[in-house]
Amino acid sequence: MFTKEKPIAVTYGIGVDVHDHEGRVITAEFDNFYMITCYTPNAQRELTRLDYRMTWEDDFLKYVKKLAEHKPVIYCGDLNVAHEEIDLKNPKSNRGNAGFTDEERDKMTRTLSSGFTDSYRKLYPEKTDAYSWWSYRMGARAKNIGWRIDYFIVSDSIADSIKEAAIYPEVMGSDHCPVGLEIGL
Repeated sequence: MFTKEKPIAVTYGIGVDVHDHEGRVITAEFDNFYMITCYTPNAQRELTRLDYRMTWEDDFLKYVKKLAEHKPVIYCGDLNVAHEEIDLKNPKSNRGNAGFTDEERDKMTRTLSSGFTDSYRKLYPEKTDAYSWWSYRMGARAKNIGWRIDYFIVSDSIADSIKEAAIYPEVMGSDHCPVGLEIGL
């Protein structure tokens, strides 16, 4: 995490040992909010880590909700889920695959109904063909056959402060592209 402003504190993990050994979460506390970077576990092929993923989702939500009791939370990263059908090119053929299981999507719905907002969908609820990840296979990126799995999620209390939420597909260098958030706090 790079920041122009020095945080009050920086912590690693969510305080649950079974998760924290994978180095998935960095939290920086600032005067008016918490900023979290997160790399959510992938359910893997054959959904071999789906059960673990569900445990992670429950524990991570408890973590962010606890922080949100003190001040607003902004978290971003590869959340490894395309929440709605609009968030991937081929929803029918991908249903049940890692990142688009009913279980993963339900957990995202639960998070968003627990006091959090998907910044991109707040501003662009109907925008199609907006993806942040593409398979390296079969020229998927050139054809824009992708998934939106990288997010900025914010506490509902600051959702109206969102000025812009962006996806930068022109930025190369990975199978993901950067996403951005401009918020006035």
